[in-house]
Amino acid sequence: MDIPANKKVYFASDQHLGAPTKEKSFPREQKFVQWLNEVKEDAAAIFLLGDLFDFWFEYKTVVPKGFVRVLGKLAEIRDSGIPIYFFVGNHDLWMRDYFETELNIPVYHSSQIFSINNKRFFIGHGDGLGPHDLGYKRMKKVFTFPLFQWLFRWLHPDLGVKLGQYMSVKNKMISGDEDFKFLGEEKEWLVQYCYRKLSQEHYDFFVFGHRHLPLDIQLNENSKYYNLGDWVHYFTYGIFDGDTFILEKYE
Repeated sequence: MDIPANKKVYFASDQHLGAPTKEKSFPREQKFVQWLNEVKEDAAAIFLLGDLFDFWFEYKTVVPKGFVRVLGKLAEIRDSGIPIYFFVGNHDLWMRDYFETELNIPVYHSSQIFSINNKRFFIGHGDGLGPHDLGYKRMKKVFTFPLFQWLFRWLHPDLGVKLGQYMSVKNKMISGDEDFKFLGEEKEWLVQYCYRKLSQEHYDFFVFGHRHLPLDIQLNENSKYYNLGDWVHYFTYGIFDGDTFILEKYE
């Protein structure tokens, strides 16, 4: 992907729309839609790195009610020709083909490598990567197991969505809530994951969400790791202008 002159690539993650309730998250949805409306003016592409929704489950013919403003804005941006790339997070990992068929937005269920202006990006939500977090890794295997999804799909949507929303807010293993303080490189498992990947091959930028903490870490002379923060506490996002990656806060 080459970025045209005066264009930028934008990255955002962890909006958690619907949490703790739809009413309380509505101002955040409005703020995020306003951000989308502004960045579309010079966006060459937009990457959404997961947990856009605090809970999302796609039945065969049903999706969760609500979020029409953000879905409508994404549809408008995509229809204008701007590429949007969506990575599922641990809260919306049950996304199927709704974004692809209705919005023409590709959905990725694992980390991906992108070349942008000849810079190598390793991009993903970040959940379940690196050492430790073994409890969540085991639970993710259960949640992504086809038989479990098939059984859950037999619940009536009114019951299934309500149960999912409750578990998403209450269960800390699902939510992945962490101390919002930097733990040090040796304890930040995504940092350790980046070092391990760098030992195998070079990447200019690692970009993740999930951690909910804006991070800008120099891994070596030619490689950096960024965590995008969130749209719950920080309202931060990433910008790549073709050469430099920076984190900004949306006021």
